Amino acid sequence: MVIVGETNAGKRFRPSDWTERLCGCLSAFEPNQRVTYSPYLKPMLINDNKCVVVDRELEQIDPIAFKFLLSFAKDNDLKVQDRPRKRG
Repeated sequence: MVIVGETNAGKRFRPSDWTERLCGCLSAFEPNQRVTYSPYLKPMLINDNKCVVVDRELEQIDPIAFKFLLSFAKDNDLKVQDRPRKRG
């Protein structure tokens, strides 16, 4: 699933670091004090739009976190694109 940094009205979502902030909700500190993002949540740039790619497996692993992400997108009127699951 992809949360796109564009509202359904076509406006770019602000603040500009929203992807890092949102992915930071599920990040962790490594022993060397570096922050690592969850393997289920990745900030990306797709077609010049900042996006957050969400692995659908998160819905099974942490349904509360998954629901939070959907609520965030809905509350901010962001476009959400569903991507097919990888096979094989």
